[in-house]
Order: sequence, then C-alpha cells, then structure tokens
Amino acid sequence: MLINEPTTATAEPETTVLTAPEVTAPNSTGAEAVLNILLAEGVDTIFGYPGGAIIPIYDALYDFNDRLNHVLVRHEQGGIHAAQGYARSSGRVGVVFATSGPGATNLVTGLADAQIDSTPLVCITGQVFAHLLGTDAFQETDIINITTPVTKWNYQVTKAEEIPEALAKAFYIARSGRPGPVLIDITKNAQLQAFHFAPYAPCTHIRSYRPVPIVRPEYIREAAALINRAKKPFVLWGQGVVLGRAEAEFKAFIEKSGIPAAWTILGAGALPTDHPLNVGMLGMHGNYGPNVLTNECDVLIAIGMRFDDRVTGRLDKYAKQAQVIHLDIDPTEIDKNVAVTVPVWGDCKETLPLLTALIEPKTHPEWHQRFQDYMAEEVSAVINDELFPTGEELTMGEVLQQLNELTGGEAIIVTDVGQHQMVACRYAKFNHTRSNITSGGLGTMGFALPAAIGAKFGAPERPVVAIIGDGGVQMTIQELGTIMQTGVDVKIIILNNRFLGMVRQWQELFNSRRYSFVDIQSPDYVAVAAGYRIAGRRVEIRDELQPALRQMLEQPGSFLLEVLVAKENNIFPMVPQGCSVAEIRLR
Repeated sequence: MLINEPTTATAEPETTVLTAPEVTAPNSTGAEAVLNILLAEGVDTIFGYPGGAIIPIYDALYDFNDRLNHVLVRHEQGGIHAAQGYARSSGRVGVVFATSGPGATNLVTGLADAQIDSTPLVCITGQVFAHLLGTDAFQETDIINITTPVTKWNYQVTKAEEIPEALAKAFYIARSGRPGPVLIDITKNAQLQAFHFAPYAPCTHIRSYRPVPIVRPEYIREAAALINRAKKPFVLWGQGVVLGRAEAEFKAFIEKSGIPAAWTILGAGALPTDHPLNVGMLGMHGNYGPNVLTNECDVLIAIGMRFDDRVTGRLDKYAKQAQVIHLDIDPTEIDKNVAVTVPVWGDCKETLPLLTALIEPKTHPEWHQRFQDYMAEEVSAVINDELFPTGEELTMGEVLQQLNELTGGEAIIVTDVGQHQMVACRYAKFNHTRSNITSGGLGTMGFALPAAIGAKFGAPERPVVAIIGDGGVQMTIQELGTIMQTGVDVKIIILNNRFLGMVRQWQELFNSRRYSFVDIQSPDYVAVAAGYRIAGRRVEIRDELQPALRQMLEQPGSFLLEVLVAKENNIFPMVPQGCSVAEIRLR
C-alpha cells in the first residue's frame, strides 16, 4: 500500500479540477519542474528558508518571483505553522520549503500538529546528493523515517523524472479525503538534472488509496429513524464540517431538526456563534450545559469530530445512556473511542443532505430550556465575573469582550496554547467559518504568531488578530522579523499574566499550589516590537483597554498590544482530569 489509509470501502476516484494552463517544459531541470508544478496546482504562496541542499530550487525560484510569492520566515517551524495558518484560513494546500538536516527536522512539530488537526500541507525538503545517502554527509538526516509517523504520506525523490508523479500524488493525498501533511524529500542531484518534462497531469486516483468511503443508504435511514424518535437529541460538531465545506448543509440539518448543537474548538465558526441552536463549546473548559447534558441526551449525533479525550473526559462514564450516530469521512475514527450505534461513513457534505431529507421538522423546546438554564447558571457563576469584572485587575475575558465589540465577529482569531486559548475559544464571536485558528490536538506553544502571518496571506481581505500568552510568544517571537520584512498586517495581543498560566492552574488545583518553574519573565514586548519596526502599546488599567484595542485595529499595518492581566485567574468551567463531563466544575 502507498499509505496507511482505510480500505474497507471503495469509492469513485476524486477529481481535481485545475484552472492553470497546461504546463510543459521539454528541457526542464528538476528544480524548474517543481515550481511549474506548484503553479499548475494553483499555489500562489510558499513559506520557506533556503539552505545548501535546496539551493537549486531557490535558484530557479529567482525566475518565478512574478508568479510565486515566497515568504522568508525566520525559522522552519515558523514556516510550517505559517503554512498551516494559510491552509486553515484559505481552505487551500499550504506549501513549505526547507533544506536538509536541521532545516527538515525543524518541520517535525508542525507536521505532527498538521497531522492531528487534519491540515493539508505539502512540504518540500532538499536532501544531499543521492550517492551520499547513508554516509552521514553534511546536513544529512533520514527525514523519511523521521516523519513517517507524522505525515499522511512521504516520499524521497532521487531522480528528476520522479518529480511530476511524486508531487501530483502529494497534492492529491494532502487535500483529498481527510486532509493532512505530505513531505517530499528531493535529493540535490534530482533538482539539478535536466529531463523531458511532459505536460503535467494532476493526480485523480491512487489504486491503494480510497479517500472517501462509499455512502451506505441503510445507515442514513437508520440514523434518521433514531433522530425522529429522539426526545433529547444533541449534536456535537467538529472541524470535519469545515474541512468538508459543508457549513450550509450542516445549518440546514440543524435548523430542520431543531437539535441543540455544540462545537469542538476546531469546529467553531461553522455555525455562527449567535445562532439560536448553537449552545456552546464542548470539552474540558467548555460550557456547563453541553458537558452535563451530554450524559442526559438520548441520541448523540457526532458530525466530523473524533471524540478526543479533552471532549469526552472519562470514556467509561461518557454518554452511556445515549444511542450514538457518528458521521465521519474517516472510518477509522468510528468506534475508535466511543461505541457507535449507527456509523455514517462519508463526506458530510454528501451525507448531511441525505439525512436532512429524511428527518422530521422539530423544535424540542423543553430540551432547549435545559441548556438555557445551565447557561444562566454559568453566566452567574463564571461568565459575568470574567467578562465584566469589578476588581482592579484586568481579565483575559474582558479583553475578548472588548475585542468582540470592536470587530463585530468579523475577525479571524488565531490563538496559541494555554489559558488565553481557552478564553478566546469560549468568548470570541465568529460570524464566519474558518475564523478560529488554533493548535487543537497537539497543543503547540509558539503556533499563533507564525500561523497568524500565514492566515493573513491566506485571507488578505479579513482582519487577523493573534492572541498569545507570554509563554508561547517567546517560542517563535523571531517571526516578528517576517512581519517586518513582508509588511503583512497582523494584529498581536499578548495577554501577559507573568506565568505559564495553564500549568500554574493545574499546580494550584491538583498539586497544592506547588508552583514549580511556571513563573516566567518577559522582555519589554513593546520595545522588542519597536526593534522590528512594529508599532506597539502596553495596557495595565481598564480605562486604557478599549482605546488601545481601537488603536490597534485602526492603525495601518501590524501592531503589538501587550495587556497585563491578573496573575492567578483560573479558567472555569473545568472538567478535572479523570472525571466525567457531568462532573464539570464551575469553580
């Protein structure tokens, strides 16, 4: 088999439609072929960093500057996170260049992040000459074996003639079915060799790879029957709705069924935040009602989500009373963590309309009231104090509240990992899909700044705001140099609580306040930004917050706003580790 993908069902080959002109270059070098193929695949932006083993591709790129925009990052990890942000905001494949050895290994965290979050990437790495492979040559690493566990597919090219087929497969595999990252490693001799480059043919089928399982009508009928009989149905949706471009189909299903629906952090935005059937966020720091009522619903409908442990809590106490319907494009996710009553394989853009046609219109008013009652309790116990505090110290939540008022839910919000991430996911308002970009499954600190850069390149017409903690920002702060050189307009908010806040919260709650190496010091972020010719401001008091946010949003170009928030605020609600979702704590 070419890759480790489920083959339990067959499907018609997926067709890739390209609008680029026919690409042919009878006497092309391998490096030139790479760039012509990128154009044929619709690529407009590359994030990368040159080095010895990839110099031939960069030399060829000199003649493609009018057709391909290359963004010079400051670290290869920044490059791949930028490509992730680009892919997530645009819905297209992100492309990264890196050299061999440390250049390639610096991509590994981003590959792992993209693999678990199903982000389509094509990473092209240079490699030493083929005759030097296995000799421990300068900057040689076995990047194929290193990245096999964290890529959807990878392949090493040692002859120029292999490049067209390898890259055609790479783009097809990256974007089809459940998307993911692909790495193509190209030896230096293959980049330099001249060969006959026949007209490029995009890949539309691979014999051993079935990206979309065939839809089983009998399962659609069984699922509809369960939903029609349900008294307390509940929908959980994830990023699969966004990846499948099925937002309209999902909305139609929700509105006809009248079923309350809650989201995973990667699914946020597929249904607008203020939609009356959107009852909030699932998971460890999600909303009170969706967590508690997961264990009271009679039919649980999961759409494009994978029942991650942060959503389920203890599996042996998760929704045991419910009949479970699971819609997913990846058959391996069904029955993996939660036993399913009715599996609905397939792309939800196809399966949701089939299901919607068979369900009865309903409203479930009494069931909805349960969610509203729990929300009222959460507002009283948690949300009011977080969004509208009366103490002297600023809170992360009130920063989000003020930002919502100014952006009106129109911005793309890119977050790092930690307390600020949970606050942003809980309280940010989203009117549109592809608006919440964060590191979900891997939880990669340092993700937000480069991902925000990529997100802006992917959606230049939309405002992009990066919300970052004082710990995560120091992991990739050098990407301020990328902002400086490109002039990309990214707004940066650093919520500085002078702690590694999420670890500190766990140490407070579960380790008797034994604060072990979480007291982190920071530089003068406004001065650092100034060093990169980026405007900035620091806020410590409430009266300055909204004017500063307004200045950040209205000032042309990038802007860094540091907000000093309370040092020891905790994020609630919270499902403690080892507990069921019904044991969620408000305090």
